[in-house]
Amino acid sequence: MRSPNEIKSGTCRSRQGKARQLRKIDTAKLSFFQQFLPIPWSLWPSESRLLITLIAFWSLAGLLILGSASWWVASREMGDGAYYLKRQIIWMGASWSLFFLVISSNLRSWLKNAGQGFWVGLILILTTLMFGRTVNGASRWLVIGALQIQPSELIKPFVILQAANIFANWNRLCTDQKLLWLSSFGILLLLILKQPNLSTAGLIGILIWLIALASGVKFFSLSITALGGLLLGLTSILINDYQRMRIVSFLNPWEDPQGNGYQLVQSLLAIGSGGFFGEGYGLSTQKLQYLPIQSTDFIYAVFAEEFGFVGSVMLLLFLMFIAFLGFRVSLKCNSNQTRLIAIGCTTVLVGQAIMHVAVASGVMPTTGLPLPLVSYGGNSLISSLMIAGLLVRSSLESTGLIGGRRDRNTLRH
Repeated sequence: MRSPNEIKSGTCRSRQGKARQLRKIDTAKLSFFQQFLPIPWSLWPSESRLLITLIAFWSLAGLLILGSASWWVASREMGDGAYYLKRQIIWMGASWSLFFLVISSNLRSWLKNAGQGFWVGLILILTTLMFGRTVNGASRWLVIGALQIQPSELIKPFVILQAANIFANWNRLCTDQKLLWLSSFGILLLLILKQPNLSTAGLIGILIWLIALASGVKFFSLSITALGGLLLGLTSILINDYQRMRIVSFLNPWEDPQGNGYQLVQSLLAIGSGGFFGEGYGLSTQKLQYLPIQSTDFIYAVFAEEFGFVGSVMLLLFLMFIAFLGFRVSLKCNSNQTRLIAIGCTTVLVGQAIMHVAVASGVMPTTGLPLPLVSYGGNSLISSLMIAGLLVRSSLESTGLIGGRRDRNTLRH
């Protein structure tokens, strides 16, 4: 039986062997795909390889689900059943390009520019309140030519990065810096609530709170903050009539099934119609203009009707496995900042998906929250794949083969 010292020595020799193998690589002989990635696929940690494989599967499955959910409505309204699917594929290509850019870039550069990205996002959210396009009583979009920009989606990766920046160094920051960034996070949440967008504000608030908790901030201070956030959310519900009506209809949607409870009732009918094994791919009936916004906020209901209880359980198990991999990556990270980034990315990807499922199944009040990598929309795709890229990059840097002083230039030496 090998002693602990022998095991440790063997591990060190293994890492040194990988490092030597990296130094011997001739980049001129690498394929384009290998040159674009930080290290060759064979040297990726198992978590990274699993994550990128699962994210690719998630993206492809999302296109199939969106194609089914949108085809009939697109045929009726646009004259082309593949209208939404074609646009989503274009956005998917752009988003995957950003994904590969993120995993091939050092996290230090992203952390260095996180503050600027955060401020730009904050200004754009403020701009939506003055010049944004209003849909269903909410001003969340900026229209620039043919593009619709949703800053509250695009700011999520920079919130993760800047929160990791701040809370990883919390004990070394002076009081002025702490107050500045806590106030900035608070202003962000207030502006998103003003749009109004309670679900996104709640998700970002939970994200910042969990990153602070993981960094070791005192629980008493976090408890006071959580109470303040809860009061802020209740105030928003009391001020905004449509949010208050959604809460009332959520408690008993059958009281007004043709009015305020219509969305949730149709979603529940779709999920219930799926039974145990589902109606089959493409055979949902609720998507035939019975279920509102079936391609975005309620796309899970179409999925549940077509794939049934078994498909829904498989989806939840898939999300649990993503969460397991994400937190496993965080445990292997060598720096506090990288660890907090991994926790934040996992929280957004899995947390938003679970919240979407909860809304569609009546566990949470009806609110607009897309299912990552599945719901129609370029802003959500870009944000989700950038966050996924940060998670994979965190895993790559946890090996010690890249990151720090040994970044992507390692391949050239």
